[in-house]
Amino acid sequence: MTAKVPMPSAAMKRRAFREQLLSSKPIFAPGVYDGFGLRILERFEVDAAYISGNAVSACLLGEPDVGLVDLTLLADHLGRLNQCSRLPLICDADTGYGSVVNIRRTVRALEAAGVCAIHIEDQITPKRCAQLPGARAVLGHREAVHRIAAACEARLESDAPLVIVGRTDAAASLGLDAAIARAKDFIKAGAEAIFIELKSSPELLDQIRSAAKELQTPCMVNMSIDTRLMALPAHDWLGHGVSIGIFPAIARASFGHALKANLDRLRLGDIDGLQQHSLSAQDYADILGINEIEQWEQQFGVDSPDAPPPRKP
Repeated sequence: MTAKVPMPSAAMKRRAFREQLLSSKPIFAPGVYDGFGLRILERFEVDAAYISGNAVSACLLGEPDVGLVDLTLLADHLGRLNQCSRLPLICDADTGYGSVVNIRRTVRALEAAGVCAIHIEDQITPKRCAQLPGARAVLGHREAVHRIAAACEARLESDAPLVIVGRTDAAASLGLDAAIARAKDFIKAGAEAIFIELKSSPELLDQIRSAAKELQTPCMVNMSIDTRLMALPAHDWLGHGVSIGIFPAIARASFGHALKANLDRLRLGDIDGLQQHSLSAQDYADILGINEIEQWEQQFGVDSPDAPPPRKP
């Protein structure tokens, strides 16, 4: 019987995530929203999984990303995801779900759920997805910094603490310089990485490089907002100012497109096409780890009532 690799603890995941964040290797983090997606990610050379508020709202509520997800729902979902995967989880914690007191509870709940990193943004409550049309309304500079300071102070785990990423949506309404000024104060307040939400534009790559150079702190970038970013090979990211590259929409966009296409094939009676574009039952079971379950059953004599009791390791 092959030896099983033990599931790493949350502290082990956080240590490994922190080490890579400070290394010369950027973090490649595609977005998923459920355990099945996490299992698929584990089969590819990725460094972490990104869980967006948009995806959680769609997956659990069937609603757009307009501030409907609450902390209890999110923490419960993330706790289950953490238990089923060896990948570090990066989580979108929206605005922290309320005041600085709520933020303390948010940080501790997500820390307990086993998450490795969260980002908290400076949008007003209720927030709206940054990729929806129009600029987002943001807090004043001082209040935004207090949010990040509260999040950093709230952490209980000292050995391998949760990474707090300070996110600002101020660039769209106040300009990039104002967003960078906020980010600098987020760093002074304890943020260990920065996420400046930007829109696709001819100047985008220059904006990212300029911000990263000025901040001298790991920067998270939504790589999905521009095809030029998506086309960059990961080994070139640091040269463009990207320490953490997230692809928030890849799972939900792929699922939505594939399901719609296969429903059309089913409606039209194209069964051959449907089967060609579907996972086999065996592939599905393999992704979910059926072999490990069967080995566990055999180890404890499920298939053989007369088998001797297992030896202690």
